[in-house]
Amino acid sequence: MIRLFWVLMALPALTFPADRYQWSVEVPLRDGVKLHASLYSPRDMQGPTPCVFTLTPYTTQSYHDRGTAYASHGLTYLVVDSRGRGDSGGVFEPFLQEARDGYDIVEWLARQPYCNGKIAMSGGSYTGYDQWATAKEFPPHLATTVPTAAPFAGVDFPMRGGNFYPFLVQWLTLVGGHTLQENVVGDGALWAASFREWFESGRPYSELDRMSGHVWPVFHEWLAHPDVDAYWDRYNPTPAQYAKLSLPILTITGSYDDDQPGAIQHYRQFMKYASAEARERHYLVIGPWDHAGTHAANDKIGGLTFGPASLVDIAKLHVDWYAWTMSGGPKPDFLKQHVAYYVMGADEWRYADTLEAVTREQKSLFLASDGQANDVFRSGSLRDASRVGGAGSQAAAGAESHAAGGADSHAASAASHATGADSYVYDPRDTAIAAVEEKLDPSSLTDQTLTLANKGKLLVYHSEPFAQDTEVSGFFSLSAWISINQPDTDFSVSIWEIRGDGSAVLLTRDIQRARYRESARRPVLITSIEPLKYQFEGFTFVSRRIARGSRLRLVFAPVNSIYAQKNHNSGKDVSNESVEDSRTVTVKLFHDSAHPSVLRVPIG
Repeated sequence: MIRLFWVLMALPALTFPADRYQWSVEVPLRDGVKLHASLYSPRDMQGPTPCVFTLTPYTTQSYHDRGTAYASHGLTYLVVDSRGRGDSGGVFEPFLQEARDGYDIVEWLARQPYCNGKIAMSGGSYTGYDQWATAKEFPPHLATTVPTAAPFAGVDFPMRGGNFYPFLVQWLTLVGGHTLQENVVGDGALWAASFREWFESGRPYSELDRMSGHVWPVFHEWLAHPDVDAYWDRYNPTPAQYAKLSLPILTITGSYDDDQPGAIQHYRQFMKYASAEARERHYLVIGPWDHAGTHAANDKIGGLTFGPASLVDIAKLHVDWYAWTMSGGPKPDFLKQHVAYYVMGADEWRYADTLEAVTREQKSLFLASDGQANDVFRSGSLRDASRVGGAGSQAAAGAESHAAGGADSHAASAASHATGADSYVYDPRDTAIAAVEEKLDPSSLTDQTLTLANKGKLLVYHSEPFAQDTEVSGFFSLSAWISINQPDTDFSVSIWEIRGDGSAVLLTRDIQRARYRESARRPVLITSIEPLKYQFEGFTFVSRRIARGSRLRLVFAPVNSIYAQKNHNSGKDVSNESVEDSRTVTVKLFHDSAHPSVLRVPIG
């Protein structure tokens, strides 16, 4: 479940010598504010060293393990409280303040006698974002960055697919005031109950913070910008800034990292606009990890267990990277090519020169049913059109050899086997699922309870069993013809592996608000009941060996969760809608010859 920007505090301690530690270091900023920092230095320091720093709203103690690790490997490390947080002066204004402050820290560090003028940054989540924000200011002494699980404003912060997260209020509580409220914020049962209370009350999403006991001005500032616009653009590097960046960068994320969409968006934007020389110095690592695992690799998440190859020593990877980029050391052995990704189910790391090269082909599976696909046990199908026969077979054979955009040229004939449409009815006033959801582990990747509990209120499609073990690596996409009879609604699409014994593994998920069908920047309410084509291109990256005998399951459903903003379907500002605005919507998903709906599966 969504746990943006917060690397969990309960991480295993790393065992290194104590080295030299100084708790209270003052870092002056250009506007007179002084930030508090903790300094970690090598015990036998013979002269100036390269320096690494982290700028964090989570207080300096959160990075003690990383500080001792760096110092024991000959690096000087500074962890700095963000302005207005910990013991730093000033007022905390999330995200936007970090670009200028990061620049000032880099240049201040470069003047210190223990620093040789080469500065790197480290950190994940919010502190991964810090690195992109600082880099776009181009401080002269910034030598390299390792942005980990870094959010991208408008893509996964503070909303995804147009849907804001209730977790925002939880996160703002974590960083409220100067101290860290990790015990309160870490009480999952407390927050599940709080979100359920709001969900069942029918009150607007904009009142969620008030219901939790405090009004956060920045929360309401964010809600005032539901569209991706210039407000959000200022958080991220511009195309011109990506083009100007030339420093080596190591991006780290995970298949189940809640900020993977942001990390990948930063990577893609850099690779799109940067020079060829700069692109050669950008490496990408995608592990099987969740958000916390990108900081300290874990092999057990959400009911899944990974093999020993998943337990990469991430602290050592950082150290090796800094040695290579700042001290003339060898390139880290782990980085055999520019993209490293872990294949779940195979316990192997694979490599590619580009992110696109991870996927060998996109296999097209066409949605079909007899008009009844509202249950796991009464589902529609995902059909390989090459098995249909006739003209459809020939068309599908051509479609499957194309990338995601190419299959549509053959889709009409290939989907001639599909007839009609499936539908569900979603009433936003239906809150029955809250009692079920509150009791579940929101981080589970194997629990099918919600799919089963929503029988009749969603659509389900299954593929045929895989005839052999098959690596699925890359990004799924779905092209779907959908009609709704209200101005707006939210859709959720999840893809699962259903194994031979009936157990399930969540592979990836996407959500989309209907008003953003054409563009996240240009909301257009739906005014026709005719089927319209929707492109679901926001699925997260996944790499997994699908076992022989397993099937794929596609679940298409409304977004109706205590952990998501509720869209009442009226077409008004969703944050200010209440139950009084609720409209019941009928959603039809078409899969006839004129409206083929196609799931594209990335084959590794």
